[in-house]
Amino acid sequence: MTSTPASLLERLSAGTDPTAWGRFVELYTPLLFNWCRGVGLDDVDAADFVQDVFVLLIEHFPKFRYDPAQSFRAWLKTVLMNAWRKHQRKISRAPVVGGNPDLVPDTDPGVIVEEAEHRDYLVRRALTIAQANFEPITWRACWEFVVNDRPAAEVAAELGITVNMVYLAKSRVIRHLRTELAGFLD
Repeated sequence: MTSTPASLLERLSAGTDPTAWGRFVELYTPLLFNWCRGVGLDDVDAADFVQDVFVLLIEHFPKFRYDPAQSFRAWLKTVLMNAWRKHQRKISRAPVVGGNPDLVPDTDPGVIVEEAEHRDYLVRRALTIAQANFEPITWRACWEFVVNDRPAAEVAAELGITVNMVYLAKSRVIRHLRTELAGFLD
């Protein structure tokens, strides 16, 4: 991953980068699945529904303009929930809430994703994806030093590198993660 999430969204809107969609799918599929499970779908139905949402997103992205002052996650959830409401109307032909399906509250406890949970999710996904961008020794040096809170000298000795290389590994990985998550954790 070499671009920021904001630039990823811009590339998706512009339709100029064929790799952008794959990166977006890799990052957001688990979150969409989580929201689908929140509305009661099993894994098989959730997989189908997530694909339907991706089709909608392909249609929406050319008109989408990223605004750093707005929550992208809220927009994404709105797209998913509107698709879910439309799907529910189609299969039931009955009003969802008091005759107006648009009155289904977005704060339904079954579908709400707390901000802290979302932040944790993004960090975990970014870590998983970012790990592939670093040499194993660089990743491990950063992980042991930062996450496991081990002294740099101890990590360096264990990995057969210099203390300075441990600090450089930390700096490179953290800078990469900050770049990748810029605009998504605000």
